Amino acid sequence: MSGWTRKDLVGIVDLSAAEIGTVLDTAKSLQEISTRSIKKVPTLRGRTIANLFFEPSTRTRISFELAEKRLSADILNITGSTSSTAKGELLKDTIRNIESLKVDMVVIRHSCTGAPHRLAEALNVSVVNAGDGINEHPTQALLDMFTIREKKGRLKGLKVLFVGDILHSRVARSNIWGLTKMGASVVLCGPKTLLPPRIEELGVTVTTNLREAVKDADVINLLRIQKERQDQSFFPSIREYAIAYQINSEILKKAKPDVLIMHPGPVNRGIELSSEVADGPYSVILDQVTNGLAIRMAVLYLLSGAKSIESKKE
Repeated sequence: MSGWTRKDLVGIVDLSAAEIGTVLDTAKSLQEISTRSIKKVPTLRGRTIANLFFEPSTRTRISFELAEKRLSADILNITGSTSSTAKGELLKDTIRNIESLKVDMVVIRHSCTGAPHRLAEALNVSVVNAGDGINEHPTQALLDMFTIREKKGRLKGLKVLFVGDILHSRVARSNIWGLTKMGASVVLCGPKTLLPPRIEELGVTVTTNLREAVKDADVINLLRIQKERQDQSFFPSIREYAIAYQINSEILKKAKPDVLIMHPGPVNRGIELSSEVADGPYSVILDQVTNGLAIRMAVLYLLSGAKSIESKKE
Protein backbone atom coordinates (compact mmCIF):
# COMPACT_ATOMS: atom_id res chain seq x y z
CA MET A 1 0.00 0.00 0.00
CA SER A 2 2.99 2.26 -0.38
CA GLY A 3 2.06 5.76 -1.50
CA TRP A 4 -1.62 5.51 -0.53
CA THR A 5 -2.86 7.47 2.51
CA ARG A 6 -6.38 8.50 1.52
CA LYS A 7 -9.47 7.59 3.51
CA ASP A 8 -11.79 7.98 0.51
CA LEU A 9 -11.92 7.75 -3.27
CA VAL A 10 -14.38 10.40 -4.39
CA GLY A 11 -12.70 11.62 -7.57
CA ILE A 12 -9.72 11.45 -9.90
CA VAL A 13 -9.24 15.21 -9.85
CA ASP A 14 -7.55 15.04 -6.42
CA LEU A 15 -5.27 12.10 -7.18
CA SER A 16 -1.65 12.44 -8.21
CA ALA A 17 -0.11 10.45 -11.05
CA ALA A 18 1.72 8.37 -8.42
CA GLU A 19 -1.54 7.53 -6.65
CA ILE A 20 -3.18 6.53 -9.93
CA GLY A 21 -0.18 4.34 -10.64
CA THR A 22 -0.53 2.72 -7.21
CA VAL A 23 -4.13 1.74 -7.93
CA LEU A 24 -3.26 0.37 -11.38
CA ASP A 25 -0.31 -1.62 -10.04
CA THR A 26 -2.37 -2.99 -7.15
CA ALA A 27 -5.11 -4.05 -9.57
CA LYS A 28 -2.51 -5.87 -11.65
CA SER A 29 -1.39 -7.85 -8.61
CA LEU A 30 -4.99 -8.75 -7.72
CA GLN A 31 -6.02 -9.85 -11.22
CA GLU A 32 -4.98 -13.44 -10.70
CA ILE A 33 -7.47 -13.98 -7.88
CA SER A 34 -10.25 -14.28 -10.44
CA THR A 35 -8.36 -17.04 -12.27
CA ARG A 36 -8.08 -19.32 -9.23
CA SER A 37 -10.27 -22.36 -8.70
CA ILE A 38 -11.42 -20.74 -5.45
CA LYS A 39 -11.85 -17.09 -6.33
CA LYS A 40 -11.59 -15.65 -2.86
CA VAL A 41 -9.02 -14.26 -0.42
CA PRO A 42 -9.54 -13.31 3.26
CA THR A 43 -8.26 -9.74 2.88
CA LEU A 44 -11.45 -8.01 4.06
CA ARG A 45 -12.82 -10.77 6.27
CA GLY A 46 -14.71 -9.19 9.16
CA ARG A 47 -15.19 -5.90 7.29
CA THR A 48 -18.66 -4.73 6.27
CA ILE A 49 -19.28 -2.67 3.13
CA ALA A 50 -22.56 -0.86 2.43
CA ASN A 51 -23.46 -0.44 -1.24
CA LEU A 52 -25.87 2.47 -1.74
CA PHE A 53 -27.08 2.76 -5.32
CA PHE A 54 -29.60 5.54 -5.76
CA GLU A 55 -29.36 5.31 -9.55
CA PRO A 56 -29.92 2.33 -11.86
CA SER A 57 -26.71 0.35 -12.40
CA THR A 58 -25.76 -3.07 -13.70
CA ARG A 59 -22.02 -3.25 -14.45
CA THR A 60 -20.79 -0.97 -11.66
CA ARG A 61 -23.02 -2.43 -8.93
CA ILE A 62 -22.30 -6.05 -9.82
CA SER A 63 -18.59 -5.32 -10.18
CA PHE A 64 -18.38 -3.75 -6.72
CA GLU A 65 -20.40 -6.57 -5.13
CA LEU A 66 -18.24 -9.24 -6.74
CA ALA A 67 -15.04 -7.40 -5.78
CA GLU A 68 -16.23 -7.29 -2.17
CA LYS A 69 -17.05 -10.99 -2.22
CA ARG A 70 -13.68 -11.82 -3.77
CA LEU A 71 -12.06 -10.07 -0.77
CA SER A 72 -14.39 -11.83 1.73
CA ALA A 73 -16.18 -8.70 2.96
CA ASP A 74 -19.70 -8.77 4.39
CA ILE A 75 -22.08 -6.82 2.15
CA LEU A 76 -25.11 -4.62 2.80
CA ASN A 77 -27.02 -3.60 -0.35
CA ILE A 78 -29.37 -0.62 -0.29
CA THR A 79 -31.20 1.10 -3.15
CA GLY A 80 -33.06 4.40 -3.19
CA SER A 81 -36.44 2.73 -3.36
CA THR A 82 -35.73 0.56 -0.30
CA SER A 83 -34.08 3.20 1.88
CA SER A 84 -35.68 5.76 4.18
CA THR A 85 -34.75 8.51 1.72
CA ALA A 86 -37.92 7.43 -0.12
CA LYS A 87 -39.79 8.56 3.01
CA GLY A 88 -38.08 11.94 3.09
CA GLU A 89 -35.07 11.15 5.29
CA LEU A 90 -31.93 13.11 4.49
CA LEU A 91 -29.19 11.09 2.79
CA LYS A 92 -26.76 12.19 5.49
CA ASP A 93 -29.03 10.81 8.21
CA THR A 94 -29.50 7.56 6.33
CA ILE A 95 -25.74 7.10 6.10
CA ARG A 96 -25.19 8.05 9.74
CA ASN A 97 -27.65 5.35 10.77
CA ILE A 98 -25.75 2.86 8.64
CA GLU A 99 -22.46 4.04 10.11
CA SER A 100 -23.85 3.50 13.62
CA LEU A 101 -24.13 -0.18 12.71
CA LYS A 102 -20.31 -0.15 12.44
CA VAL A 103 -19.89 -0.60 8.71
CA ASP A 104 -16.36 -0.04 7.51
CA MET A 105 -16.93 1.40 4.05
CA VAL A 106 -19.67 2.95 1.92
CA VAL A 107 -19.88 2.68 -1.88
CA ILE A 108 -22.36 5.20 -3.25
CA ARG A 109 -23.87 6.09 -6.60
CA HIS A 110 -26.13 9.13 -6.62
CA SER A 111 -27.74 11.44 -9.15
CA CYS A 112 -26.73 14.48 -7.09
CA THR A 113 -23.35 15.90 -8.05
CA GLY A 114 -21.11 16.07 -4.98
CA ALA A 115 -23.07 13.64 -2.80
CA PRO A 116 -20.07 11.31 -2.16
CA HIS A 117 -17.85 14.28 -1.32
CA ARG A 118 -20.25 15.61 1.31
CA LEU A 119 -20.58 12.17 2.87
CA ALA A 120 -16.82 11.68 2.93
CA GLU A 121 -16.46 14.94 4.83
CA ALA A 122 -19.15 13.98 7.34
CA LEU A 123 -18.36 10.32 8.00
CA ASN A 124 -15.48 8.51 9.65
CA VAL A 125 -15.78 5.46 7.40
CA SER A 126 -14.29 5.30 3.93
CA VAL A 127 -16.46 6.47 1.02
CA VAL A 128 -16.11 5.31 -2.58
CA ASN A 129 -17.75 7.28 -5.38
CA ALA A 130 -19.47 4.91 -7.82
CA GLY A 131 -20.70 7.84 -9.92
CA ASP A 132 -22.21 11.18 -8.88
CA GLY A 133 -24.43 13.20 -11.19
CA ILE A 134 -22.46 14.61 -14.11
CA ASN A 135 -19.34 15.05 -11.99
CA GLU A 136 -17.08 11.97 -11.76
CA HIS A 137 -16.93 8.19 -12.03
CA PRO A 138 -13.43 7.49 -10.70
CA THR A 139 -13.37 3.68 -10.81
CA GLN A 140 -14.54 3.72 -14.44
CA ALA A 141 -11.67 6.01 -15.38
CA LEU A 142 -9.22 3.81 -13.48
CA LEU A 143 -10.41 0.66 -15.23
CA ASP A 144 -10.24 2.47 -18.58
CA MET A 145 -6.64 3.51 -17.90
CA PHE A 146 -5.82 0.00 -16.68
CA THR A 147 -7.23 -1.51 -19.88
CA ILE A 148 -5.30 0.90 -22.10
CA ARG A 149 -2.07 0.28 -20.24
CA GLU A 150 -2.64 -3.48 -20.36
CA LYS A 151 -3.18 -3.44 -24.15
CA LYS A 152 -0.71 -0.71 -25.13
CA GLY A 153 1.90 -1.08 -22.42
CA ARG A 154 1.77 2.61 -21.54
CA LEU A 155 -0.43 5.69 -21.22
CA LYS A 156 2.10 8.44 -21.84
CA GLY A 157 2.12 9.77 -25.37
CA LEU A 158 -1.06 8.02 -26.54
CA LYS A 159 -3.87 9.85 -28.34
CA VAL A 160 -7.16 9.00 -26.62
CA LEU A 161 -10.34 10.20 -28.32
CA PHE A 162 -13.73 10.54 -26.61
CA VAL A 163 -16.76 10.80 -28.87
CA GLY A 164 -20.32 11.59 -27.85
CA ASP A 165 -22.14 13.29 -25.01
CA ILE A 166 -19.20 14.94 -23.27
CA LEU A 167 -21.40 17.54 -21.57
CA HIS A 168 -23.25 15.05 -19.37
CA SER A 169 -20.49 12.44 -19.02
CA ARG A 170 -18.92 11.84 -15.61
CA VAL A 171 -16.85 9.12 -17.30
CA ALA A 172 -15.27 11.68 -19.62
CA ARG A 173 -14.48 14.06 -16.77
CA SER A 174 -12.73 11.44 -14.66
CA ASN A 175 -10.82 10.15 -17.68
CA ILE A 176 -9.70 13.64 -18.65
CA TRP A 177 -8.25 14.20 -15.18
CA GLY A 178 -6.58 10.80 -15.10
CA LEU A 179 -5.24 10.50 -18.63
CA THR A 180 -3.76 13.99 -18.76
CA LYS A 181 -2.00 13.39 -15.44
CA MET A 182 -0.56 10.17 -16.86
CA GLY A 183 0.78 11.92 -19.96
CA ALA A 184 -1.79 10.96 -22.57
CA SER A 185 -3.18 13.38 -25.16
CA VAL A 186 -6.97 13.67 -24.88
CA VAL A 187 -9.25 14.73 -27.74
CA LEU A 188 -12.98 15.36 -27.34
CA CYS A 189 -15.41 15.18 -30.24
CA GLY A 190 -19.14 15.66 -30.50
CA PRO A 191 -21.85 18.12 -31.47
CA LYS A 192 -21.04 21.62 -30.27
CA THR A 193 -24.11 21.52 -28.05
CA LEU A 194 -22.68 18.51 -26.19
CA LEU A 195 -19.24 19.98 -25.59
CA PRO A 196 -18.87 21.81 -22.24
CA PRO A 197 -17.85 25.46 -22.53
CA ARG A 198 -14.19 26.19 -21.79
CA ILE A 199 -13.38 22.48 -21.53
CA GLU A 200 -10.12 23.21 -23.38
CA GLU A 201 -8.85 24.70 -20.12
CA LEU A 202 -8.43 21.15 -18.82
CA GLY A 203 -5.66 20.58 -21.34
CA VAL A 204 -7.65 18.74 -24.00
CA THR A 205 -8.24 19.26 -27.72
CA VAL A 206 -11.85 19.82 -28.80
CA THR A 207 -13.40 19.33 -32.24
CA THR A 208 -16.78 18.70 -33.87
CA ASN A 209 -15.23 16.95 -36.89
CA LEU A 210 -15.18 13.18 -36.31
CA ARG A 211 -13.17 12.34 -39.43
CA GLU A 212 -10.41 14.68 -38.34
CA ALA A 213 -10.57 13.54 -34.72
CA VAL A 214 -10.01 9.83 -35.42
CA LYS A 215 -6.81 10.40 -37.41
CA ASP A 216 -3.91 8.64 -35.66
CA ALA A 217 -6.07 7.82 -32.61
CA ASP A 218 -4.63 5.07 -30.40
CA VAL A 219 -7.86 4.70 -28.41
CA ILE A 220 -11.46 5.66 -29.17
CA ASN A 221 -13.80 5.72 -26.18
CA LEU A 222 -17.48 6.02 -27.14
CA LEU A 223 -19.99 7.74 -24.88
CA ARG A 224 -23.73 7.20 -25.14
CA ILE A 225 -26.27 9.99 -25.41
CA GLN A 226 -27.54 10.42 -21.84
CA LYS A 227 -31.19 11.28 -22.42
CA GLU A 228 -31.97 10.82 -18.73
CA ARG A 229 -29.75 13.81 -17.90
CA GLN A 230 -31.04 16.07 -20.67
CA ASP A 231 -33.96 18.41 -20.22
CA GLN A 232 -33.82 19.64 -23.82
CA SER A 233 -32.88 18.43 -27.29
CA PHE A 234 -29.20 18.94 -28.12
CA PHE A 235 -29.42 17.75 -31.75
CA PRO A 236 -32.21 17.29 -34.32
CA SER A 237 -32.57 13.49 -34.07
CA ILE A 238 -30.78 10.30 -33.05
CA ARG A 239 -30.55 9.35 -36.73
CA GLU A 240 -28.75 12.57 -37.61
CA TYR A 241 -26.44 12.15 -34.62
CA ALA A 242 -25.54 8.62 -35.79
CA ILE A 243 -24.83 9.82 -39.33
CA ALA A 244 -22.37 12.42 -38.05
CA TYR A 245 -20.77 10.71 -35.04
CA GLN A 246 -21.17 6.94 -35.22
CA ILE A 247 -17.96 4.92 -35.22
CA ASN A 248 -18.16 2.28 -37.96
CA SER A 249 -15.69 0.29 -40.03
CA GLU A 250 -15.39 3.07 -42.62
CA ILE A 251 -14.50 5.71 -40.02
CA LEU A 252 -12.02 3.34 -38.35
CA LYS A 253 -9.89 3.29 -41.49
CA LYS A 254 -8.62 6.74 -40.50
CA ALA A 255 -7.46 5.61 -37.05
CA LYS A 256 -4.30 3.66 -36.25
CA PRO A 257 -4.31 -0.01 -37.35
CA ASP A 258 -4.15 -1.19 -33.73
CA VAL A 259 -6.72 1.28 -32.36
CA LEU A 260 -8.67 0.23 -29.26
CA ILE A 261 -12.45 0.66 -29.16
CA MET A 262 -13.83 1.29 -25.68
CA HIS A 263 -17.24 1.99 -24.18
CA PRO A 264 -18.28 2.36 -20.52
CA GLY A 265 -21.74 0.89 -21.27
CA PRO A 266 -24.54 0.49 -21.70
CA VAL A 267 -23.89 0.28 -25.45
CA ASN A 268 -26.51 1.63 -27.84
CA ARG A 269 -25.72 -0.30 -31.00
CA GLY A 270 -26.39 1.55 -34.20
CA ILE A 271 -26.05 4.94 -32.53
CA GLU A 272 -22.59 5.61 -31.07
CA LEU A 273 -21.05 2.58 -32.79
CA SER A 274 -22.02 -0.14 -35.23
CA SER A 275 -22.38 -3.78 -34.20
CA GLU A 276 -19.45 -4.77 -36.41
CA VAL A 277 -17.23 -2.42 -34.43
CA ALA A 278 -18.68 -3.39 -31.03
CA ASP A 279 -18.01 -7.06 -31.76
CA GLY A 280 -14.91 -6.56 -33.89
CA PRO A 281 -11.22 -7.26 -33.28
CA TYR A 282 -10.51 -3.73 -32.07
CA SER A 283 -13.13 -3.84 -29.30
CA VAL A 284 -11.97 -4.18 -25.68
CA ILE A 285 -15.39 -3.44 -24.19
CA LEU A 286 -15.65 -6.79 -22.41
CA ASP A 287 -12.04 -6.46 -21.23
CA GLN A 288 -13.10 -3.23 -19.53
CA VAL A 289 -15.79 -5.12 -17.62
CA THR A 290 -13.29 -7.78 -16.54
CA ASN A 291 -10.70 -5.18 -15.52
CA GLY A 292 -13.31 -3.24 -13.57
CA LEU A 293 -13.38 -6.09 -11.07
CA ALA A 294 -9.62 -5.92 -10.49
CA ILE A 295 -9.70 -2.12 -10.16
CA ARG A 296 -12.52 -2.19 -7.61
CA MET A 297 -10.76 -4.88 -5.64
CA ALA A 298 -7.66 -2.67 -5.62
CA VAL A 299 -9.60 0.38 -4.43
CA LEU A 300 -11.28 -1.56 -1.62
CA TYR A 301 -7.95 -3.11 -0.64
CA LEU A 302 -6.14 0.23 -0.50
CA LEU A 303 -8.91 2.01 1.38
CA SER A 304 -9.20 -0.79 3.90
CA GLY A 305 -5.75 0.12 5.17
CA ALA A 306 -6.07 3.89 4.87
CA LYS A 307 -7.82 4.34 8.21
CA SER A 308 -4.75 3.06 10.03
CA ILE A 309 -2.67 5.74 8.31
CA GLU A 310 -4.96 8.73 8.36
CA SER A 311 -6.61 9.68 11.64
CA LYS A 312 -10.39 9.68 11.77
CA LYS A 313 -12.28 12.94 11.47
CA GLU A 314 -13.53 14.43 14.67
